[in-house]
Parts: sequence; structure tokens; C-alpha cells
Amino acid sequence: MTSNAITLRAEATPADRDRVRAIVVATDMFHPPEADVAVELVDDRLANGTASDYHFLFADEGATTLGYACYGYNEMTVSSWELYWIAVDPACQGKGVGRLLLAQAERDIAAQSGTRLYVETAGRAQYAPTRAFYLASGYEIGAELPDFYAPGDGKVIFVKVL
Repeated sequence: MTSNAITLRAEATPADRDRVRAIVVATDMFHPPEADVAVELVDDRLANGTASDYHFLFADEGATTLGYACYGYNEMTVSSWELYWIAVDPACQGKGVGRLLLAQAERDIAAQSGTRLYVETAGRAQYAPTRAFYLASGYEIGAELPDFYAPGDGKVIFVKVL
């Protein structure tokens, strides 16, 4: 990161398609089809605007997007939301960008009468820092599903009351 201030924006632009893919791929945490899904959600937001089910936050430093979060209301509930994606360029990880995105997403959700935020992540060893991030951010493990993604790779569901 340079000395420019980090700003947050909620609206996706066409340029975000490539940057989201680049960030997701650079983290080396996701399978190629997952990167495609990340871009599909940006496309949905671009096509549908505020009618999209997907809300975004982008953390920018100058003209460079450092990371992003994507979240949405679960329409099958009264007030529960889900964090679908949060990813930060590896060169910027550990510098508070993820915390900034998560905290703003939580504020946005609470302002829309959201009372809980759920996050799903993998249980394999590679995701230990991710799980530690959510625990340090006040989330609790709500459920663990062994071997969900593959043998030895379970799903861990975190929840935070907002």
C-alpha cells in the first residue's frame, strides 16, 4: 500500500470484473470455478444495480482496488444476511483492509435491519488464518460440516449478532 488513504465505495464498475478475478486468483485460496462465480456476482450487480441481490464494498487506494466484500440478505429469513466473499490482494493482507471491509459491511447490514451475519469458509488447514480472522472479528462458529467440500475439507459456518 502507498500513502494514499483507503476509500470505500459500494457501486461496482465494469473495471471491477477484472480486478475481482485478479484478487481472487492472487489469494491462491479458491478453485477456478469460484473465481468465475465471483465475477458473475459483479456482473449481476452491474446488470441489475440496486435491484441485485448482491451488495458490494470495494476498498480503493487511489485508482487501485485492494480488496472487496460481497454480501446479501437471505430472503428465506426475517433478518439474516450472508457474507459471500471477502478477498484482499495478498500484497495488502494484514494491513487492516479486510477488517475495514467487514466492519463497514456489518454497519450497512445493521442499517438495513439485519441482525445476524453468516459466513461460510473451508475447514482445511490453508484456511486457518481466515478462520482466525473471523474469530478475532467477534464471530462464533455456528456449525461445522465435516467433509462438506471434499474428504478432509469441511465447511465452517460463522455467525455474528449485529
